[in-house]
Amino acid sequence: MDLGHDRPQVRAQARNVSPIVPRGQVAGRALVAVVAIMTFLASLTTGAVLLVSASASEWQSDVASEITIQIRPVAGRDLDRDSAAATEAVRAQPGIIETRMYTKQESASLLEPWLGSGLSLDELPVPRVVVARMQPGTTLDLAQLRARVVQAAPTASVDDHRAWIERMRAMTGATVLAGIGILALVVIATIISVSFATRGAMAANRPIVEVLHFVGAGDRYIANRFLRHFLRLGLQGGLIGGGIAMLAFGFSESIAGWFAGTAVGDQFVALLGTFSLRPSGYLVLAAQAVAIAAITAWASRRTLFKTLSDID
Repeated sequence: MDLGHDRPQVRAQARNVSPIVPRGQVAGRALVAVVAIMTFLASLTTGAVLLVSASASEWQSDVASEITIQIRPVAGRDLDRDSAAATEAVRAQPGIIETRMYTKQESASLLEPWLGSGLSLDELPVPRVVVARMQPGTTLDLAQLRARVVQAAPTASVDDHRAWIERMRAMTGATVLAGIGILALVVIATIISVSFATRGAMAANRPIVEVLHFVGAGDRYIANRFLRHFLRLGLQGGLIGGGIAMLAFGFSESIAGWFAGTAVGDQFVALLGTFSLRPSGYLVLAAQAVAIAAITAWASRRTLFKTLSDID
């Protein structure tokens, strides 16, 4: 029916200005906050796992390159002479690049954290310790080394720290598994949050979806509009959460310096090193933030098609 008036022409640039899903809706801002929190927690977990793994690798490298010889005092034997003989026997072993024999005072200082300072150890059977450092990549014949040391000092024992290395590996493995478990929970919580947010957005815009169906729009067209919306929200949340986590790790070394010299600070430094991530660690955190945004889009797409099939 022609009313006598020309139909107004709409410029191409003005078409599709208003998105199907309003960008500033409260549900969208809440989803950004949820994704940011999840990304932040995931980044903290991943960063902590990387720090522990790096520290454990350094521990294993240091411990594996050293051998400890302990000479116990026995009545009728000269402890200093046995210690010197054991040191010479170790020094003659191929692959040993450095040996150090702890003096009586140094051995006593090693016991101060447990026995306290100012305690006379003259009447206590404090053993003498000799530490030998191996050349990296060298495999020693420990049986031959033990035979030489025991021949030089019958009360001596050789420890290659295998038990400590196995414990460190077990601790590192447990830490990695715990980190993977936490990341799995974060991903599951993100998927659930995105699914509820997607259903809410679809329910709020159901009349628009029905009109689009009426004029011939397909499910893929409608889903792509919602998908772009949730992908943008996921990227925003991922960048916010990942960025805050990177800043936290960036300033963690300075923060750790405030507690340097304290018991708590020393324990954390012993466990996590200097709290500073390597450049590859920051790349892992950035990739993780993008991955969480992709998971957000995937969960949204999966929920979209299921919801659209219910509307049809």
